[in-house]
Amino acid sequence: MTPDEITTALLAAFNRCDAASCPLTDRQKEILLQLVEEIYKQSKYGKSDAPNPLDELTPQELEIFLAFVKTEEQQNRTWKVQLLNDWLNNNDSGKVQFIRERYGLQWLNRVESYHFDKYAYFEDALKLRIGDRIEVSNALWEWVQDNGPCKREWFLSIVIQINEIHQEEDTSTSCVVRFYNGTEYEIQGMYEWNRYNWRWPKK
Repeated sequence: MTPDEITTALLAAFNRCDAASCPLTDRQKEILLQLVEEIYKQSKYGKSDAPNPLDELTPQELEIFLAFVKTEEQQNRTWKVQLLNDWLNNNDSGKVQFIRERYGLQWLNRVESYHFDKYAYFEDALKLRIGDRIEVSNALWEWVQDNGPCKREWFLSIVIQINEIHQEEDTSTSCVVRFYNGTEYEIQGMYEWNRYNWRWPKK
């Protein structure tokens, strides 16, 4: 769908909400329309060369925001969905209310999983979920050396299964990914010892 077609569909949805006596506020409509515009711009111009939006936060804001994201992930909630729900329902977002007030929807929509990679102490806080796209390294199945004949390469895949194994106080996570040629591969110790061999893709 083109951006104009999506906007037309949204406007029709707004009218249906009005007809069903469940109207959206003007602010809710504005948020949804801005989101469509932002998605279009990102798909047109690409994201991989764009600056990291997390760098725009002050050190104190960054610390608060990362703590919020980590807490949401630990409770198995998607942090971005939580913020968008707060905004659509006009709820206070607590300590991260400053994101809405100072940075807005455009900033939130620019934040992708790979942006957290810059903050090494935080990279494991984002949990993998079924359906996530990740890149995996050929070092998982080949002998890769910095100066050898076989170099590190990255392959796009989709997470199709996640298993957590609990033994006494230790937890290990394995993950099955499917490559775009249909091949599936199981990766042991996704967070524990194989974190170096996968990454969030840059779109």
